[in-house]
Amino acid sequence: MPKEMDFFIFLLENYAAYKGSTADKILSKWDSLNLTDFIYEMYERYHTERIENAFDDIDRIITEKEQLNG
Repeated sequence: MPKEMDFFIFLLENYAAYKGSTADKILSKWDSLNLTDFIYEMYERYHTERIENAFDDIDRIITEKEQLNG
């Protein structure tokens, strides 16, 4: 398994725990907002920072997408 996928799974599971949710619900939300590929592609940035920074960034992106989608 590529290191990017390992980290993506780690990020997804930890973000779900941070949000008090499950990985499948979070992934479904990311998919519905067309964010899954974007978050996966952010490996280079997210894996070098504190994971909380990634959480903050993902929260911001979700908020922006939800506002755009109405």
